[in-house]
Amino acid sequence: MSDIALGSLPATDQQLIRLRIGGFLDKTVFSGLLVLLALTAVPYGTVEPWWKAAFVCAVFLICIVAIVETLISGDCTIGGSRGILLSMIALCGLALIQTINFRSADTDSTVARLGAWNAISADPYQTRFFILQLLALTTCLALLYRYCRTPARINLLIHVILGIGVASAVFGIVRQTVQHEPGFVLPRTMPGIGYAQFVNKNHFALLMEMTLGLGVGIGLLRSFNRDRMMIYVALMLPVWTALVLSNSRGGILSMLAQVVVAGLLLMRRWDFKSERGGRVRIMRNAMLLLLVTMIAAGTLWVGGDRLASSFSQAPTDFTEKPADQRSGVSRIEIWQATWKMFTAHPILGVGLGGYWVAITAYHDASGVSTPQEAHNDYLELLASGGVIGLAIGAWFGVVLFQRVRDNVRSDNHFQRSVCLAALLGIAGVAVHSLVDFGLHLLVNAVVFLALIMLATKRVPHV
Repeated sequence: MSDIALGSLPATDQQLIRLRIGGFLDKTVFSGLLVLLALTAVPYGTVEPWWKAAFVCAVFLICIVAIVETLISGDCTIGGSRGILLSMIALCGLALIQTINFRSADTDSTVARLGAWNAISADPYQTRFFILQLLALTTCLALLYRYCRTPARINLLIHVILGIGVASAVFGIVRQTVQHEPGFVLPRTMPGIGYAQFVNKNHFALLMEMTLGLGVGIGLLRSFNRDRMMIYVALMLPVWTALVLSNSRGGILSMLAQVVVAGLLLMRRWDFKSERGGRVRIMRNAMLLLLVTMIAAGTLWVGGDRLASSFSQAPTDFTEKPADQRSGVSRIEIWQATWKMFTAHPILGVGLGGYWVAITAYHDASGVSTPQEAHNDYLELLASGGVIGLAIGAWFGVVLFQRVRDNVRSDNHFQRSVCLAALLGIAGVAVHSLVDFGLHLLVNAVVFLALIMLATKRVPHV
């Protein structure tokens, strides 16, 4: 309704109409974020460029609705960690600098005559596409901060994430059981390649780690209710099963790291002051011990020979081979080439998104296969963004640590338990990112940012 039309109404009616419109748009934005989160998981985890572009457009469309809602409500607060958002924007700024075209001063040179790029980034186009994706992810995080303002909405977001994980796990188990030819619901799925809707089993494992960490954390930390805990155990059972069956070594190791983190968190005296609280703590620790035992025994039983064979091949990934036997696909070879690339471009790197082009100059192998990623997100950030990029990443980590520390010390039980549950999922990502690049998929990146929001958001008491 236009301002002219509103001007003919009494002030109370105008305010009521604005509140109704603002409330409708508020719910629309929040619902849009949940729907977008669910849809992002469907097309192979949003891995293809045109799906990524569709995601970016969808986020900015939701942002336009959010801007209208902000203008109507008059409330422009985000309600989240500015430091985390600013660090992500700073990384976008670094990437933008890497795409600046510094033309040759020699106007007679071939480069100048052809008008070729002479930027820091080895692939300025991909770096600009990286900027768009990161801006969309930053906007998505800011919207989550603003519109997940109540415990009810936070609970809904948590269960949407759990639902996505459970659905992906069940789809993966069914696909592994019955698929015998190319195409199973999704045309690009191939028998024995990838897992669930993912082309790469390690990317699937990262989503399962975040889901498992969040689900176990919520079940153990929210409140000691036997019925509720059994519901979460039932939900996480297919997630754990699919994670083991995916045969991802990084996923298994990350899951074990999450169990260790869960044990450390539960051994702390967060809120066990009363006698009843002491009994609850004993019961939680007993449940944790049972969980560790079941996970260890169940992993060996479900994984079986395939898992043992996979781990027996692990040393080949971390053993340097003679020059005439290098295929260039082992992690140690990729990491060595990436480190050489960093030492050649230590300050600003080779461009965020430009790794796959720049690595060809440092990849000392047969040439049969050229790495597209560093298989270590920390090392790739160092090589792509240089020392400045790593400093921005450290800024992000420090702010995250500070906000998590404040939230786990809060007297708000709901905020504390949600923070700790999200922290379990984040711990899995932190470990798995040492040996893989699962955050390059948008669905994993969006779920990870949702966990960041849950871990750092300050919510009212309930």
